[in-house]
Amino acid sequence: MKDMIDAERLGLDDVIAAHDRIAPYIHRTPVLTSSYLNGLTGAELFFKCENFQKAGAFKVRGASNAVFGLDEATAARGVATHSSGNHALSLAYAAGRRGIPCHVVMPRTAPEAKKAAVRGYGGTITECEPSTSSREAVFAELHARTGADFVHPYNDPRVIAGQATCSRELVEQVDALDAVIAPIGGGGMVSGCCLTLSNIAPQVQIYAAEPEQADDAYRSFKAGRIIADDAPVTVADGLKVPLKENTWHFVSRHVTDILTASEQEIVDAMKLTWERMKIVMEPSCAVPLATILKNPEVFRGKRVGVIITGGNVDLDRLPWMQA
Repeated sequence: MKDMIDAERLGLDDVIAAHDRIAPYIHRTPVLTSSYLNGLTGAELFFKCENFQKAGAFKVRGASNAVFGLDEATAARGVATHSSGNHALSLAYAAGRRGIPCHVVMPRTAPEAKKAAVRGYGGTITECEPSTSSREAVFAELHARTGADFVHPYNDPRVIAGQATCSRELVEQVDALDAVIAPIGGGGMVSGCCLTLSNIAPQVQIYAAEPEQADDAYRSFKAGRIIADDAPVTVADGLKVPLKENTWHFVSRHVTDILTASEQEIVDAMKLTWERMKIVMEPSCAVPLATILKNPEVFRGKRVGVIITGGNVDLDRLPWMQA
């Protein structure tokens, strides 16, 4: 209940404080456009490129806010988390900048590029099976053993406040947005969008994009309660985790709709972005564009902010190259 109360108390002051706290450790990422993709979708798309972020993903925002908000005694014990990749490497990055230990539980199937990044930033990895139940069980043992501060990948008010700084930058960079769309797995980025936009731009509609094969957030949204899948299989490896209480608090109150895309639609949108925008992005980041292409009537004629959440790709295993 304490976490839920904390989430309800989050406000714009927390976002501003987080932005000030993490400023030395993050990039103010650029916004890119594509006339080709505008023509294809009938919308004006503004891509907020968190693939150019420190550690290659937006999650460095929330991780840095948590790490640099710790008091000295707590920080000395280090931090710990479970993550399929980007939160893990982002927490390792932030912990390394503060000079404290970082312990991470990762699925054995996580991309090697993300595992290498965690180790490169000084993090210690314990592997688990690729399911939520295995991840949480292995983490419980590690947490008890280390006594490190648990920084949840998304169900943590400190993390949500940090992620909210991304959409704060976006509305400063692009005037008169009609909508913002971001991928949804556990809902940290989308919750951050909800926190920021409901306070400073309440007229902006908030959409979430999800793989059809990992559509628990979509089903939760339609049912009005959290529905969690244990081990969904999708090319969008960053979107396999379920919503939790803190993120559901924001998603259930502020999201306009959740849209889904098939595996092929996700891969096609990823390849299209690589070809047309000349930028490296993960499959998870392609889901918003895939849903825009699939539902053009929803976005036609609108100014839409599209959050590209990360660029940590295993270049030896690109999805369109798989047999």
